[in-house]
Amino acid sequence: MLRSEVNAIIDKSDAFMRSFGFVLPPFAYWGPEELKQRAATDSPSIRDARLGWDITDFGKGRFGSYGLVLFTLRNGTSGALSSGHGMIYAEKLMITAKDQTNPLHRHAVKTEDIINRGGGMLVLQMYNSLADGTVDEESEVVVATDARLRRFSPGGLLKLAPGESVTLLPGNWHAFWAEGADVLIGEVSTVNDDLTDNYFREPVGRFSTIQEDTAPNHLLVSDYDTWVR
Repeated sequence: MLRSEVNAIIDKSDAFMRSFGFVLPPFAYWGPEELKQRAATDSPSIRDARLGWDITDFGKGRFGSYGLVLFTLRNGTSGALSSGHGMIYAEKLMITAKDQTNPLHRHAVKTEDIINRGGGMLVLQMYNSLADGTVDEESEVVVATDARLRRFSPGGLLKLAPGESVTLLPGNWHAFWAEGADVLIGEVSTVNDDLTDNYFREPVGRFSTIQEDTAPNHLLVSDYDTWVR
């Protein structure tokens, strides 16, 4: 992806979130130099917990049809999750554009609630996992949607209207996309680890390769290893 494209997507995404009454925290608007300085002084969790903007095309180079916008608002640590003490949770906002696909994937550790916060219909395709973690093409999928248990055939489609949600457990394979209009998605979960706890059915790159055709207005979480020491 071009850095100029990323800059434009961030501006558009912020406006879309605000249209539903969601205002991001101050660090969402820090430029690269301020974020670097803050991460080295009073805000190390931005770097350590990988908080902030995440724009990905999953290495396909087709963001318009295959990609996702994410902003991690808060995130705990694997140590806290293991001990059961401290911040053992995470929260994200995401945007999936109409007919823009997020690839089929699962998590081994993270439990997550996926919430339609506004816009069109959020559609999820779901499967269970076999013992070796691969996709189970045969067993019925049972998930909780706003405390109601629902059953789907393997590969079945769950459609969530604004305000509706689903709880996905470790091992639940899922892909999602928007129908009718772009969707603002909320995610409330246990600790999030995008470096080691994403398992994709097809080989993809979790983070985009950025071509620096212009300076970044805001850094992505995938920039931190290079930009923020």
